[in-house]
Amino acid sequence: MGDSIHWIKHVELHVNSSATPSQQVASVDAVAALLKNDLLTLEVLVREMELYLTTTDNIIRSRGILFLADVVAQLTSKPLSDTTIHSLIGFFTEKLFVYQADWKALRGAIVGCLALLRRKNIVGMVNECEAKAVAQSYLQHLEVQSLGHYDRKLSFQLMECLLDRYFGAIQDLADNLVHGICEAIDGERDPRCLLLVFRIVETVARVYPGDSGPLADYAEELFEILGQYFPIHFTHPKGEDSGKREELSKALMMAFAATPLFEPFSIPLLLEKLSSSLPLAKAESLKYLSFCITKYGSERIAKHAGAIWSSIKDVTYINPHSTLSQESEPDGMGFQDSDIMMQAYALLQEVSRECVDFISLVIGDKDIDLFMNSLDQYKDIGGISLQDKQRLHVVSRILSTCAKSSILLCNKVFESFFQLLVNSLGLSVAQQFENNHLDENSFCPDKPNFGALYLCVELLAACRCLSVSLDNCTSHPEFSHQICYSMVTCILKLLMKVFISLLRSDIADNEKNGYLFYGVKGLQILATFPGSFLPVPKALYDNILLELVSIVASNGNQIALWKLSLKALVEIGFFIDKYPDHEKVASFQVVVVEKIVSLMSSYDLAIPISLKLQSAFEIGMTNKDFMLRVACGLEQSIYTNISAALLDENQVTVELTAKLLDTYSQKVIPWFIEVGGLEEIPRKFALNIWDKIENVMSMSHTPLKISSDLLVATMNAMKNAVASCSERSQEMIIKKALGVISSGSSIGLKRSSSGCCILKEESSHQTPSGNPLVTSEWVTSLFASVVIALRPQTSIPKGKMILQIFITSLLDGHIPSAHALGSLVNKLPSGTMEMNTSEILDLNEALDMIFHIYSGTSCNSVPPGNDYSGINLSCLRLKTATVHSLTNYIIGLAWIGKGLLMRGHERLKDITMTLLGFVMFNHESEVSKQFENEINVYDEKDVHQLMQCAGDAFRVIMSDSLECLNRTYHAHMKPLYKQHFFCTIKPILLSLVVNTKSSLIRSMLYRALAHVVIETPLIAILGEAKKLVPALLGCLSQLKDDASVKEIIYSILLIVSAILVEKIGREAAVENAPGIANQLIELTTYSHKMAVRETALQCLVAMSELPHSRIYPLKKQVLLAASRALDDPRRSVRCEACKCRRAWDSIA
Repeated sequence: MGDSIHWIKHVELHVNSSATPSQQVASVDAVAALLKNDLLTLEVLVREMELYLTTTDNIIRSRGILFLADVVAQLTSKPLSDTTIHSLIGFFTEKLFVYQADWKALRGAIVGCLALLRRKNIVGMVNECEAKAVAQSYLQHLEVQSLGHYDRKLSFQLMECLLDRYFGAIQDLADNLVHGICEAIDGERDPRCLLLVFRIVETVARVYPGDSGPLADYAEELFEILGQYFPIHFTHPKGEDSGKREELSKALMMAFAATPLFEPFSIPLLLEKLSSSLPLAKAESLKYLSFCITKYGSERIAKHAGAIWSSIKDVTYINPHSTLSQESEPDGMGFQDSDIMMQAYALLQEVSRECVDFISLVIGDKDIDLFMNSLDQYKDIGGISLQDKQRLHVVSRILSTCAKSSILLCNKVFESFFQLLVNSLGLSVAQQFENNHLDENSFCPDKPNFGALYLCVELLAACRCLSVSLDNCTSHPEFSHQICYSMVTCILKLLMKVFISLLRSDIADNEKNGYLFYGVKGLQILATFPGSFLPVPKALYDNILLELVSIVASNGNQIALWKLSLKALVEIGFFIDKYPDHEKVASFQVVVVEKIVSLMSSYDLAIPISLKLQSAFEIGMTNKDFMLRVACGLEQSIYTNISAALLDENQVTVELTAKLLDTYSQKVIPWFIEVGGLEEIPRKFALNIWDKIENVMSMSHTPLKISSDLLVATMNAMKNAVASCSERSQEMIIKKALGVISSGSSIGLKRSSSGCCILKEESSHQTPSGNPLVTSEWVTSLFASVVIALRPQTSIPKGKMILQIFITSLLDGHIPSAHALGSLVNKLPSGTMEMNTSEILDLNEALDMIFHIYSGTSCNSVPPGNDYSGINLSCLRLKTATVHSLTNYIIGLAWIGKGLLMRGHERLKDITMTLLGFVMFNHESEVSKQFENEINVYDEKDVHQLMQCAGDAFRVIMSDSLECLNRTYHAHMKPLYKQHFFCTIKPILLSLVVNTKSSLIRSMLYRALAHVVIETPLIAILGEAKKLVPALLGCLSQLKDDASVKEIIYSILLIVSAILVEKIGREAAVENAPGIANQLIELTTYSHKMAVRETALQCLVAMSELPHSRIYPLKKQVLLAASRALDDPRRSVRCEACKCRRAWDSIA
């Protein structure tokens, strides 16, 4: 056992009035650790603490008791003997008993009791007698509402624990317990305590069930306390406590519904609150009523049925709370129900289910009956007023909500109103519905009653929704015996004719959308009834599909109808996928899918290709088999058109092929990736494209001019297809591509006697005899797309040949080759290991080869005197080192450097230093000296172009790319690679900026630094803010006059604003306040970009929060700049200027 001298100091620290809360917590933790590790026992602890627990000093005694309680609270999982628990619970209970005499010790007593009561039986727990004693002391002596909010919270937690875990021990306290709880909770206002209060009431109701007993005697008193909290409403600003309000509201609702004994008090209160002018009170009342109804039982609710219906009718029919929606369907109605309306319909559904006779109140309502018998005034949609439309919408929601509640209610609604609606539609009823027959030859006029149509479709939708929910149940009623089934079945064919006639009618344009919407919706509903409820004959089902697909296939000029029909077909497709029916699936495949697929290969200009592709994809995505068919049709169309586009150069064909490829790569392939398990689709596509390219190359004897749009689309499709394949499939694709390339002479290659490919030395601008240069670029770009998308584990054969292809193309300005080289160095293995080294490159061999071809030497062969550790460029393989060739060289280095950076390779240093040499390109730099024997004259414009290109190379290295080197294309990404490069290059750039004497070189160095800083994560920038702020100000100063870098200026300004706002950068902002202010003032008149002026003024506002001593001397300058900005031509800038002037005017 530990010597008391070593742990008693923790007790002394805790009881010391000068101890901080953190010190007190640490002292409790230290002693608890000794107890957990059996280095100290509770008996020894209590004995040694006797002085602190019994002293006459109230403060020390209360702190000592709290210390002991906190220690016990940390021992919940440590076994304790019954004797120890008995002694401790007795001690803490006694402190509750003498609470009024020793009130300062109360918190420790509650914490101690709570800690012991929460213990589990396996480690020793309080027995029932001891728990009852705690409860009695609580009820007799504790005046909860006189305590502070934290002590009240502990008190409620103690009562909740007693009710949850020891109710058997305290059950016989009965009236005393319920009365004591009423006294304890009455008047509570703290939200944290109220949450416990509501849970306590819910628990009491659960443990005292039945209509008699102590809860019954106090039900009115208890609910009177609860009722004063309804509705939960905070006076804080909206949104601040929305989460807490929702939690409290739910807890109060659970308490309201906890027992049917609350029904005589809760239902009248909730109905009364519906008359409140506060929308929240109305919505909450309806929500609570819905929940309580399900808990109270039908007998108790029945007596309130009339009042509930009157309330529902008032907030929906009499005083509707719905508004016109700007995003609604083009249905001629377009109402968006408020939360109050939504809750009212939910209440209607619940009360209809609970009370069988409630539906008679709805059906028998005089206003509803009058409305239904006055449908003639709703005949023409164009003549219906907004108020009448709203009323039509409400009646439809009321009837459909009732119909969806149960099969019995659906029968009653249909029995009461469906025949009336059929008559209003103009259908001549030859015999009564009960005879299950209607004269099919009697048909409606071309323009049926819109009100009847609207209500009829909505009732059908409700019936369908109910049938789907019942169809999913293990046991459902026999539908053939239901009234609603019989009524729909006997009129099914006529309804279909009505809906189809609406789609073919010549209704005026201002009325057309509403009829079209409900015509299409009606057909969709009929096609998506479960077969168990409404077995639609195959002929009728096929007619519905034929009507909808004919619109999609021929009515592109009626875009509203086209969209509605396509959406209906998609919903039907999803339905048969979710609820399979072999006959319906087969019909959909033949009637819809095959027709839509055939559209893609047709040259019918009535439907734009974009609509054809949209319809094909959306219908395909409803089912995997459908999408397979769509993908197959799309591929065939691509193969046919790509050959024609390459050979005929027809612009229409080119545009069509590009759109086909975009759809395939951007929609179809991602869909298959998400679904999974269908790798053969993209693999087959990629291989077939290469087959087509090979065929075209073999057939063409004249130069091919390839559209750039078609090239981009084909490259994207190839990249996405290859990226979605496995390593094995990718190896098949790259072998096929290499075979196509090797079979032609268009890539600038020739065979040596050994069979290896070497670079031709002729100028890359010469066109070989055979296929022209444009064909070479096309094939190389496509091959680059394959390489870009490869996985790192994919074996790449003939690596030397591939590198030679891309390097040759790159030096001629082919950017996709640069992307491919960057991807290669990013993914190639570091060592050859077990691979065949004669066929497959490793990374180091590839880098040596790249730099050898570039410069005629390895990057390790740095000539003497080259102190910047870059690449020797003196042997660059160009007959004439033109600016164009050097620019291409720099671009290639940038992408290769990006690939190396992302994988964290050390040779990035060589590329970085070479690029810096070009950034500082002049007649005295090391790079320019390497070219002095080959370059006669570079004018100032050429030098500036090279330096600018080298500076922009750092943006390529650091920025995220969509074209290559990203996760989609399986790039290696070392964690924090951007931060690492930033930390490496920052001191080099800053040193060069300080040491250079040339203003041109300094501006280019700032340009490079700006790119690095902009692309570095902000948290890393803020951590180096002290060193970076002067450099950022230098960037702004040097670059602000160049209009071409306005985006750089804006991005740097955003970083400065973050430094001003974020706490971690504030110190750097304070140190450099004058310099920052001066630059911001100059940027308030920046003419090249409005956002720069606006952001500069915002930054000046942020500066007004800096320490007074640093910003007060700047006040006059800033106010003058803000005044000038008030005349800015852009309103947003003027607004920011006003804010800036107000902020700085307030600085005294």
